[in-house]
Amino acid sequence: MLSIIVVNFKNPALLRLCLKSLNRVLRSDFKKEIIVVDVASSVATRNVVIEEFPKVKLVPFKDNVGFTRGVNEGLKASTGDFFLILNPDIIPLKNSVELLYSYIESHSEIGLIGPRLLNFDGTPQNSCFRFPSPLTIAYRRTPLGRLPFGKKALKHFLMQDEKLDNTLRVDWLMGSAVMGRKKYIDKVGYMDENLFLYMNDVDWPRRFWENGYTVVYYPEAQMYHYHRRDSKGVLGIFDVLFKKESRWHVRDALKYFRKYGFNKS
Repeated sequence: MLSIIVVNFKNPALLRLCLKSLNRVLRSDFKKEIIVVDVASSVATRNVVIEEFPKVKLVPFKDNVGFTRGVNEGLKASTGDFFLILNPDIIPLKNSVELLYSYIESHSEIGLIGPRLLNFDGTPQNSCFRFPSPLTIAYRRTPLGRLPFGKKALKHFLMQDEKLDNTLRVDWLMGSAVMGRKKYIDKVGYMDENLFLYMNDVDWPRRFWENGYTVVYYPEAQMYHYHRRDSKGVLGIFDVLFKKESRWHVRDALKYFRKYGFNKS
């Protein structure tokens, strides 16, 4: 059985859209449970689940416990052999969930697998990546990324030298939609709750690799993603002065690089 875990933060409209799309695209005979972890829970969001989707399991938190802990609590509440972590801004296409499930179920070496993410006009988003270095963060947040050496480094990071129409083993996947085999968590561990919101989708795949499990990008499965990039504003490095999401991103990046070393990618 598949446990689908949706971590929501103050967005009842997107949550409703995500849950409706899951009901629409999933086969009726596909064995699944859906769990909504509602962070900084509100009456409006709880009512969406309780009144409109009574079969969905609700795990509410009064406080903003962060995305990482939200995922972990959803995993602990789940009963499936496999899990699918979704942001509420994901709209899966028909058969996408079943395709991911079928592929990971038949490949025991895979610890995590992710789909190709699409903009709503059908163009592909960046869905898989190589591990970043501290310079990667600098290139993405400053004008250095527009210089030739910065462009080259970002092209490598974004795997633009690969044919992304093919199934690939990758360093890590966009955490908005990731499926995994639950029993492997016994060896790998849950997400690192020192990382409040960001870099957990880099850290966790790294630990899956370190424990002998592969991470796979599977573009046969496709999902729409309303990708806002809340941590990225218009002021580059100065966003940290005005946007709390930017500060969270930089803080979590520093924790990640302290954990693995500032000279390693």
